[in-house]
Amino acid sequence: MSNTKEQTRPVFPFTAIVGQEEMKLALILNVIDPKIGGVMIMGDRGTGKSTTIRAIADLLPEIEVVEDDLFNSHVSDYDLMCDSVRKQIEQGLELTTKLINVPMVDLPLGATEDRVCGTIDIEKALTEGIKTFEPGLLAKANRGILYVDEVNLLDDHLVDILLDSAASGWNTVEREGISVRHPARFVLVGSGNPEEGELRPQLLDRFGMHAEIKTVRDPSLRVQIVEQRSKFDADPYGCIEEYEEKQVLLKESIVNAQNRLSSVVIDYNLRVKISEVCGILDVDGLRGDIVTNRAAKAFAAYHGKDFVDIDDIREVITLCLRHRLRKDPLDVVDSGTKVDQVVNDVFSIQ
Repeated sequence: MSNTKEQTRPVFPFTAIVGQEEMKLALILNVIDPKIGGVMIMGDRGTGKSTTIRAIADLLPEIEVVEDDLFNSHVSDYDLMCDSVRKQIEQGLELTTKLINVPMVDLPLGATEDRVCGTIDIEKALTEGIKTFEPGLLAKANRGILYVDEVNLLDDHLVDILLDSAASGWNTVEREGISVRHPARFVLVGSGNPEEGELRPQLLDRFGMHAEIKTVRDPSLRVQIVEQRSKFDADPYGCIEEYEEKQVLLKESIVNAQNRLSSVVIDYNLRVKISEVCGILDVDGLRGDIVTNRAAKAFAAYHGKDFVDIDDIREVITLCLRHRLRKDPLDVVDSGTKVDQVVNDVFSIQ
C-alpha cells in the first residue's frame, strides 16, 4: 500500500461490503462507462449508501493529470482538458504531469451555485484589478466522482446544473464579463431516503440508473455486516490488508472492462428488443434506450465478453428503466417488477 494512502483516512474496502449487489453493480458500470449518466441510490437509513460510494472511489486506479492545473486536465484527450492546456499543446510546449487518486467530491446540501460552478475571485479583482476565475466543485470533480447525499433535498436548479454538466461533460460560467468553459466529466452519484421526499420526475429521468436499497432482513446476514464493520473500526488497516488481493482483482477487472468497452458489440435484434421493452412500458423520450444499450455493453465488457447477450440486458435493464415509468398512485405492482415482467415477455423468457 502506498504511503499516501497510509496518511489518509482509511476507507472501508469495497470488496468487504456484504450484500447490496444492485448498488455495487450500478456503481461499477458507471465507473466503466461514465457516459451511462450516473446513478441515483434510494434506500432506507443506515444501509451503507455513503460507505459504498466512498469505497468505489478508493478502489479506482490513479489518473494522470497536468501538474498545477485546476481542472485535472488530461494530457492528450481534448474532451478532458481545459482551454489553457489545449493552447499550450497547440504551441508545442511540453507539459509535466503527475498521478493522483480519482477525485471524490462531496456536495454539501447548503452549497450555493457559485460554490458549485465557480465564481470570480473578488479578492484578486479588488487588490490587483485582475478578473480571475475561481473554480468550483464541478472543476474539482472532473474525471472523478461527484457525490450528493440527500439529493432529493437539494435545490432543483442546482440538481439541474449538475445533471447538465454530467450529460455534456462541460461547465460554462458567465460572471461579471468573464466567460469560462472547462471540462466537467464525472460520475454523478446521488443518494436519498424516499421518506424525505421524491426527486421531480424530470430530474430523476436524467440519472442513468436507479438503485433501490432495502434493509437486510436475514438475521445471519445482519450479524455478518455488523461483525465486518466492527472488525474495520477496531483495526482499519488490518481489514484493508485482508481484502487487498480482492481489491486488486476487482481494480484489474474494471481497467480491463474500460479497455474492452469500445470493441463490445450489441446485435441489432437485441437493440430492437430493448426499444420494444421501452415502448411497451411507455417510457418517455429515448434516454432509457440509450442508457440500457450503454449499460449492457459495460456489463458485457466487465464479464470479459465481446458480444452482448440477453442475460447481460436482463441484468441491467431494471436499473436503467424503473425510475422512468409513469407513477400510478393506485398501482400495487413495484416498478422494478413491472419492468421484469415486460422483459420476460419480450425476450420470451419463461
